[in-house]
Amino acid sequence: MTRYRATTIVVRALAIVVLLLTSRLARADNVDTLVGQLEDSSDKVRLSAALNLTKLGDPKAILGLVKRLDSNNESSKNVRSAAAVGLGTLVGEKVKGSARDLAIKALRKAMADDPSEFVKVQAEKALEKIGATGGSAPVTPGGSQVYVNVGPMSSKTGGASDAKFRDMMVKVSSKTLTRVASSMQQTWAGGGTPNKQQLASKGFSGFYVDGTLNEVKVEKSGNTATISCKVSMLLASFPEKSVFGFLNGGAKVQGSTSQRDIDLGSEDCVSAVIEDLIAKKIVPTIKSKVGTP
Repeated sequence: MTRYRATTIVVRALAIVVLLLTSRLARADNVDTLVGQLEDSSDKVRLSAALNLTKLGDPKAILGLVKRLDSNNESSKNVRSAAAVGLGTLVGEKVKGSARDLAIKALRKAMADDPSEFVKVQAEKALEKIGATGGSAPVTPGGSQVYVNVGPMSSKTGGASDAKFRDMMVKVSSKTLTRVASSMQQTWAGGGTPNKQQLASKGFSGFYVDGTLNEVKVEKSGNTATISCKVSMLLASFPEKSVFGFLNGGAKVQGSTSQRDIDLGSEDCVSAVIEDLIAKKIVPTIKSKVGTP
């Protein structure tokens, strides 16, 4: 049995915080100044500019954020994440024409190609918010040699949100598999789940993925709350469910101390860990097992 050492990812979610702040109107000269700061040599200045432009909500910032979302132009993943969140906020129904098209194109490119998994996630969320979700087309039955069954997930937090966390973990797992490994089948022709004979007759290898939310911890300091979470996942054969891989991951997300912000931060924390484990550990392991690149 292959065992993995526990990995910890630290997610700096400053880009998410801006969504939780109250929007305020700004003078045009203030917006122009912030747009100019998107070109500053300091990544901290660029990040602050992206966050404040999103908070101000002026569509004039769209083109500047599009440029900052491109990893060829922007080296900081935090700035790219903030740009993705900003575009998801600024590209509303009233934004039409080339500005909207450029934003959607940039978000789809980031979702597919950005070197940071976290930026990819923020780009996907922005596309969903805009109503222009882009991604891999659904896999048609028989078009894959790998079948993945996603388990029901579990949560040990002991709170009223356990059921919500479980549902979210299942959805995030399925969406991440679709995004990073679109050739892996998650449904079976005719419905239901296949047995061993059915998989073999179609030339499929079966795998089972499940996870457990072990901890969600909130620490408050002044007006800031730091939410940490720990998730474990397993990888097994299917339908036998013979486990051959255990994975552990953790993340931290910062936000305000309001309960709404804490709830959203907790969801983002758990989502980030699951996405990271599936994209960087589970999918590569499955590919190595079946001998595909």
